[in-house]
Amino acid sequence: MEQLEFFVIPSPCRGVCESNHKGYCKGCLRSRDERLYWLRLSDTQKQHVLRLCALRRRKLEQLLWQARQTDEDGDRLMAQLWTQADFDF
Repeated sequence: MEQLEFFVIPSPCRGVCESNHKGYCKGCLRSRDERLYWLRLSDTQKQHVLRLCALRRRKLEQLLWQARQTDEDGDRLMAQLWTQADFDF
């Protein structure tokens, strides 16, 4: 049973509309389909997408932290991690 929401769930868009080769947005970390169908999703589905985005952001931050332990250039490294990001969850 779906719980009633009292407030509209806003789009997580950050205005940085650039995708990697797998179609994940660099700003909000949503997939192509998640961005395309956002307005058609139920509140429960939107909450699920927001949880996935949070997991993706944590994964990128963890990869960046691990790579920085080797004293590499942070900006170049972040660009490389973003390009290779694999969010298969």
